[in-house]
Order: sequence, then C-alpha cells, then structure tokens
Amino acid sequence: MTAATSSTLFPQGSTPGGYEATPRDADAVLDGLDPEQREVATSLHGAVCVLAGAGTGKTRAITHRIAYGVRAGILQPASVLAVTFTNRAAGEMRGRLRQLGAGGVQARTFHSAALRQLQYFWPKAVGGEVPRLVERKVQLVAEAAARCRVRLDRNELRDVTGEIEWSKVTQTVPEDYPALAAKSGREAPRDTAEIGRIYATYEQLKRDRGVIDFEDVLLLTVGVLQERPDIADQVRRQYQHFVVDEYQDVSPLQQRLLELWLGDRDSLCVVGDASQTIYSFTGATPDHLLNFRTRHPGATMVKLIRDYRSTPQVVHLANGLLSQARGRAAEHRLELVSQREAGPDPAYAAYQDEPAEAEGTARRIRELITPVEQGGGGVPASQIAVLYRVNAQSELYEQALADAQVPYQLRGAERFFERPEVREAGLLLRGAARGGSADPALADVDIPSQVRAVLGTRGWTPEPPVGSGAVRDRWESLAALVRLAEDFAASRPGATLSDLVAELDERAAAQHAPTVEGVTLASLHAAKGLEWDAVFLVGLTEGMMPITYAKTEQQIEEERRLLYVGVTRARRHLTLSWALSRAPGGRASRRPTRFLNGLRPGSQAMGAARTPGGSGGIERGAAAPGGGGAVRRRRGPVHCRVCGRALTDAGEMKLMRCEGCPSELDEALYERLRDWRAEQAGLLGQPAYCVFTDKTLLAIAEAVPGTESELTRISGVGRRKLDRFGADVLALCAGRELPSAVDGEGGVEAG
Repeated sequence: MTAATSSTLFPQGSTPGGYEATPRDADAVLDGLDPEQREVATSLHGAVCVLAGAGTGKTRAITHRIAYGVRAGILQPASVLAVTFTNRAAGEMRGRLRQLGAGGVQARTFHSAALRQLQYFWPKAVGGEVPRLVERKVQLVAEAAARCRVRLDRNELRDVTGEIEWSKVTQTVPEDYPALAAKSGREAPRDTAEIGRIYATYEQLKRDRGVIDFEDVLLLTVGVLQERPDIADQVRRQYQHFVVDEYQDVSPLQQRLLELWLGDRDSLCVVGDASQTIYSFTGATPDHLLNFRTRHPGATMVKLIRDYRSTPQVVHLANGLLSQARGRAAEHRLELVSQREAGPDPAYAAYQDEPAEAEGTARRIRELITPVEQGGGGVPASQIAVLYRVNAQSELYEQALADAQVPYQLRGAERFFERPEVREAGLLLRGAARGGSADPALADVDIPSQVRAVLGTRGWTPEPPVGSGAVRDRWESLAALVRLAEDFAASRPGATLSDLVAELDERAAAQHAPTVEGVTLASLHAAKGLEWDAVFLVGLTEGMMPITYAKTEQQIEEERRLLYVGVTRARRHLTLSWALSRAPGGRASRRPTRFLNGLRPGSQAMGAARTPGGSGGIERGAAAPGGGGAVRRRRGPVHCRVCGRALTDAGEMKLMRCEGCPSELDEALYERLRDWRAEQAGLLGQPAYCVFTDKTLLAIAEAVPGTESELTRISGVGRRKLDRFGADVLALCAGRELPSAVDGEGGVEAG
C-alpha cells in the first residue's frame, strides 16, 4: 500500500513527521512555526477553532500546541485527550508528540477512547463485563433480514448495513428511519420501511445475544455519562484539555460524546476545513465546525492558509475550484497561499475514448518515472497517484500501467480481477464457454451478447442502478467486463467466448505480478489525507464528476469538494483528463466536468456566485461571556518591512525583516529592555524568555512602537503579554524611566 510521504517544505527544514532531535525547551517547540501555527500552539486557554486549509500544517500546529503546553508546565500529559478519526492518524500523532518530548498524551480515535472508558466504567455503571464486541455486523444483519423474510444479495447486505450504521451515528431509532431517510435524500438500497424492520430486528438480535457493535460503543458511553453524573465527573477530572482533528467529519453522536466529556468547560481545540467535507453520506457534517463560535462565543479562531504542500500553480487551481462553490461551506472557504517555488502549470488532456485516456496517462507516468539522466522526470513511482471517482474505473488503468510495465498498487479496493463479482463472472463465463451451444440463449449470437446474457443473471443491466454504494460498484465492475467483451470482439473478428475467457485469464495473471512499490490507484475518497508529487485526476466528465446520482445542490457541492480534495493531493505535477467517448469509434458526446468551466483553457465560467475567500489570521472572541463583543486580530503572511519578501523563518518573522536586510536597531533601547526583562523574570521566578524572547526584544527595539496597536503587530506580543507588560514596554520605548518593581510601584505581580 502506498503511503504518501511527508512534505519537506515546512519552515527550518522540519517535516510533519517531527524534528530530528527533541526540542531543548518549551520555546524551542515553537521554532519554525509560522505566525498562525504559533498562535495555535500558544493559545492554551479557552476554546480555539482552527480552520486549516489543505497542506497548511494543521497536524503540525496541534501537536506542537500540545507539546508546548506540556513542556511549559501548563498541561499535564495525562490530562490531555487528542481525538482523530483513524488509528493511523492517532498513531502518527502519538509518534510526533513523543518526538517533541510530550510522551504520555492520549491520542486516540473516538471509538478507541470511548471503548476504553466503557470497559473501565461498565462494572460500576451496569455490573459484570462489557458485552462482546461484534466487529463485523454483516452476519447479524443477514440473519435479521432472513427473519424479516427479506432476501438480500451480498451487495445489498453491505448497503443495508451502511444504512443501519448511518442511522445509529445520527441517533435515529428504527421506527424513525424511513422518514429521516426521505428527508435526508438518501438513496436507500431497498424500501425504507423494509430497512427499518431489518434494523429493528437486528437490534433485538443483539440484545438477545448480549453483544454490541461498533456504534454501540459510542451510544453506550454517551448513555453512561448522561445517566451517571459521578462517572462523568470522574472522566472530566481525568481529561481537562481536548483536541479534535478533522472536526468537519464529526457525526452528531460523536459531537454528543465530546460535549459530555467537556461538561461546562471550554478547554477545547478543534481543527477542520469545511471545504474537505466529503463523507456526509456516513453522517459526517461540517455544521459543528461552522457553528463553533455560536457554541463558544469567547473562542479564538485561527485560520491557516499558508500551503506548504503544493506549488502556486496547483494552489491557484484549487482556489479557483472553490471560488465558484455555493452553500454554507463555501462561505467559509479559505484562500490558500502557496509557500513553494513555482512549478509547472496543471495539464489538461482530452482523449477520444477511455482506453486512449488510460494509455495516455500510463505513457505520461512512464515519462515521469524515467530517470532524469535518461531524459525523464525522475519522480519515484511511489510518489505518483491516479485518482478516480469510483473503483470500477481502475480496470483500464491497471491494464494500461501493466502494459507500460509500470508497477502499481490499489488503495481502498481489491484489484479488479480479485473483486468477488469479477471472479464470479469469470467462473460463469468459463462455464458458458464450455457449455457452448447447449445453452439456447447463447446460440448464434456474438460474444458481447453472450457476455450480457451471462452477466444479466448476476445483476448487470443496460442502464445503471439508481443510487450509490455497493450495488452501483458491482454494476460498474460487470459493466466494465461487458465493455471489455465489446472491445475484444471488435478487435478480434471470429473470436469465440473461449478466446475471451483466455484473454481474461491472461490479463488477471499479468496484473497479479508482485510489486515492491508502485503508482497508487485510488478513489478520491480513499485519497483523503494523502499527498504525492504527481497526481493524475482521470475520468472528469459530466456524469462521473459530479456523479450522475448527485441531484441536489448539496450533493453537487460535495462532488466539487471531492474534486478539490483530489487537486490538493498534488505537490508539483497535476494532470486532469477526460474522454470524449467511452469506446474507440464512439460518438464524442461527453463533456468535461462543469467544475472546470472558467479554469481550463478555452472554457467559460458558468456564472456561479463567487464568494469571497477567507484570509488567514486570528480572530479573538470575547474575553468572557457577556463581554463587549469580540476583539479581532487578523494576520496574513508576514513580509519583510525592508525589501517586502514573504518571510517563513521564525526569527525573521519576529524581526519582520530578512536577516540580511539593514537593521534600524536602537541599541540603547534594546539594553534597557533586556535589563527590564531580567528584573521581571526575577520577580516571576521564571526564565527570561517567558517574559519576551531575545528576537521579540530585538523586534521591539527596531520598530520602537508608540501605541498598543503597533506593539501587537510584533510577533510574540499577544493579548496576555500586552495586558501584563504593554504599559512598561511602551514607556521604555518613549524614553520614560520606570519605577523600580522591587519597591512595589510598578512591573509585574507574580501569581
């Protein structure tokens, strides 16, 4: 399985994977963070909402936040719970925290954290041991369907199971499922009343057998915390600070659990991006992210817009995609600013048919992976991805890459010829080839007609099924076999069904060749959270992007966000392609996706309402409930005040100038500030850098601010330090002498 590698484009050469050595102290944890990331890391009191665009270092910001709090003695490691959505992400977070010197912090998925609490408190809350966890609920759902006298094939079974999971994470009981499914516009695989009955029977079966499923872990933990205030208090005493990653993917049930963990406190930091909400079909909703300031009026909001992943050319296209978006998520979109050097423009390619598109993509990949000294791009195969809308699209690309002798591997799906429906179809076709004329339905007809007749008994129809999910995926796989048979018959006049079966066997054998590393083939959904040097977005035609069953504006906008996620996976090379017809010689009736109108050369925008993009920076909420409105401070990219160059080095950003640019340092003021700082540090019993770092003092001595507003523009002078030290610093800048702090007439009061 290809894992995207870490970007190396973060300040000071550190990677998202962490530092080579553990930072020496709390201040060193902040080294290399840009101003917005630093704000995230140092805002350790009250609620904080981080709107983080793709590639802006959100995981870096929150791990450094936790590590800074621990290393500065503000947070106790055991009191912090960091929550994310996959075990892989949780493991990565724990590794980063250990490297930053903050081992002992709990980083878990929602389910893992809830299960741990449930196992611990169950004997006290209920008695006995926690019921056995059923990790795969499909068998129980099948039994429930049988008891309801409903026959489900394997794909329908998977889809009905998905509907039950959706119902549970949205806290929908069986009797309410039909109405809510209709209200939500869900494309149910069966009659909704039928699914409701299966759901109710499934729940009864679990109760009868004393078992629970994955969603019950959350539901039961919520129940225990709601019904037992003493247990809720115990959990809240243990965990006093929460961090939630990918907050746009939180379901209503997960949000309820988070609220119970928090109680009436606001020690919460959430991170997310509404423009990357692509899992609404599972119950995820960005509403909790977008409504955060409503629930926490005093929250600090930080926007991360500096994109360290992608070139300006890739970022420009990503911003353009969202500039035409509609809806509430679009109103909160972030305008990314690339921090990388310029790269090649995104390439757009129109092909006559799908096989030509696959072959052209494979040819370009072959060129990219050819060593530089041989005239190629020198990009490792593991740093290239081909991304498509549905898994059934993979077969053509598997074949094209195999023909081009390019190693590849699939992510999030079986290889095409390993899919159960494809294996079953192969067996049926082999049997039909052996039976030959014994079957009157197959007598005297061409190969494609024979294949259609055989596969028609297993779910293939001339028209695709309504809706998405496993039924649609199965149909796409079988339809790919039908198309393959049509193409084979056209290229081999006089061939028999036995010849086609032999061709299928040869293709399957060729594609089973083991590979150590290779080009990643993945659906757009499976690519979320990953990145590659080169990305090929293929099959971008109307009906596939957006997918044909996306009917409502909300569904269309989620498809746009899905394409945005695909674009932002690319670091440097990005190619977007489509085919004008399905098969060679077909009518060129297809159109490229509407989402590229106005962005690809030669196209015109559709006139969609453009929403202003959000700039980066910090917005501070009211200091306390009932306060006189929010005090806001926005920060964009920091530029050198001498030459105007964008700054990324932490030290240069503090000085607001390049190290090599002329300094206007007031040396006498700098010495006065150093003496004053030493006195304040002695009174507080803390190191001098806890008052202000050397770089901050240098910046003050160079800028010589005359007002609070000018002082707060200097990196390292936040609201807390302004309130504590601002009057003294401004007095020193104005040349006034301060009363001696040891006489009790000025300075800082400890405690």
